[in-house]
Amino acid sequence: MLRRFALAKIHRATVTSVDLNYEGSIGVDSELIERCGMLPGEMVSIFNINNGNRFDTYLQKLPAGSRQICLNGAAARLGAPGDRIIILTYGCLNEGETAHHHLRVLLLDEENRIVEEC
Repeated sequence: MLRRFALAKIHRATVTSVDLNYEGSIGVDSELIERCGMLPGEMVSIFNINNGNRFDTYLQKLPAGSRQICLNGAAARLGAPGDRIIILTYGCLNEGETAHHHLRVLLLDEENRIVEEC
């Protein structure tokens, strides 16, 4: 049996921009994507801490070190610059994998710098 688990989380990221006219997705600094093991194109759930909105989209890489988090397309209506969000990926694990699974977490400050990694 496969069970669905949270795999990686970027916690308290700050939205830096929104672009309603872009064709969907969330753009994230590629350094953050790579550090927590996420992949471009991967489906993610977004939880907006400021307004409670929850939605799914896919990751797009932005330049490494840019500290940018951009909500694009329809997602641009669900957040605003300055909002704090959680970005979460999921995966299906079999019984043998669950015993060794560890959620990878990046905790960010208000400027999208990593302050803790676990």
